[in-house]
Amino acid sequence: MSVRENQLHFDTLKVKAGYDPKQHNNAVSVPIYETASYEIGTAERYDRLAAAEESGYLYSRVSNPTIKVLEDRIAALDHAEAAVAVGSGVAAITFTLLALAEYGGRILTTYQLYGGVVHHMNYLLPRFGVQFDKVENGSSVEDFEKAITEDTKAIYVESVTNPMATVTDIEALAELAHKHKIPLVVDNTLPTPYLLNPIDHGADIVVYSATKGISGHGNAIGGLVVDSGNFDWNNGKFPQFTDENIAIKGRYDNGRSYLEVFGRAAFAGKIRTDYLTNFGAALSPFNAYLILLGIETISERVQKQVRNAHQIAEFLESRPEVEWVSYPGTSYYKYNELAEKYCPYGVGQLFSFGLKGTEENIYKLVNAVKVFSYQLNLGDARSLIANASRTSHGELLPEELKKADIPVNAIRISIGIEDIRDLTNDLAQALEIAFQDTASEALASEGL
Repeated sequence: MSVRENQLHFDTLKVKAGYDPKQHNNAVSVPIYETASYEIGTAERYDRLAAAEESGYLYSRVSNPTIKVLEDRIAALDHAEAAVAVGSGVAAITFTLLALAEYGGRILTTYQLYGGVVHHMNYLLPRFGVQFDKVENGSSVEDFEKAITEDTKAIYVESVTNPMATVTDIEALAELAHKHKIPLVVDNTLPTPYLLNPIDHGADIVVYSATKGISGHGNAIGGLVVDSGNFDWNNGKFPQFTDENIAIKGRYDNGRSYLEVFGRAAFAGKIRTDYLTNFGAALSPFNAYLILLGIETISERVQKQVRNAHQIAEFLESRPEVEWVSYPGTSYYKYNELAEKYCPYGVGQLFSFGLKGTEENIYKLVNAVKVFSYQLNLGDARSLIANASRTSHGELLPEELKKADIPVNAIRISIGIEDIRDLTNDLAQALEIAFQDTASEALASEGL
């Protein structure tokens, strides 16, 4: 990030950072560089590019001018050293965890994670030598410390959890991680950098599903790995950053390490050079362009979503059909102090509520909505609804749902930017339909 960008505020950076029109034929909007390869010019220039002696582009699987603007813009918004854009949020998480435990090791986390990631950790990544330890109480720093071993390579958490909107104490976990010379990795998908900046609170690596609130329009799949540049990879626990690597050899075949070549951006450099290049989960330039468009209005969009979410939470808490609502300000929510500390402008647009009755009532509710959409994205400009234990967290066993503090009657909603009156009216009519037979039976039993 340039000195000039360091002096700018969020709402200016979201439309200006990482882009100089003079370098792109004076185009005001970021151009879409829909090209696979680039004219190099000379063999000597290729040698310089390959040796990282000159900046430029060789192949769009590795880097692309449109994608570079997205990466630099996110790095500026997150106060980071560098960012790498990849094909999806799951790719961002996978690359990050593999890179950290590359020589074998364990990742310490909680049960309060997106269901797909839990499945990833339980069944897939262990086959590649990455092991996971989970603390049951994600709010207990003491439990985290007890679970750290010599083989622990990182702590991995969500800043605001999906689907219960639990807020994590990032500063406490960052202090603990650094005490043990390991990085803190934070999935910041739900609040986005607009509502929360984990790096400002000590996080070392931030990952995003850019598909969600960052893009905000449900039209592009993408992921981001953000490198704070603050972690000391030369502390003896991470030889993958200090050993010589043939992928980044110099012009004279001299071996070099990631720290030597990329300095403070060593983690981002490794993600791009080893994982993006070889595993190939590349973001398309067109999707990068769509995500950039979403970022330009992220403040205005998220502000309205948070405002709507607060009103919907209050409405649901007032309904007799609703057992609980997990959102700041409600009687059920246990994390108001952390929410006020880390997310004073709101935790985001996603939360869950519990429906009284049976699973049949839940199905009737989600089938009866008309303005809300029954689908599995989140952070969308449209309002979405789903029964969490069957969909986003359907991979979790009953005991895992319990450990994640997700009741089986949890209904996950992501609030969009529609008119609040239409959203409340839609939920009201759906609740009435969901319990219509119950109300009729009650009347019948009373002889009415």
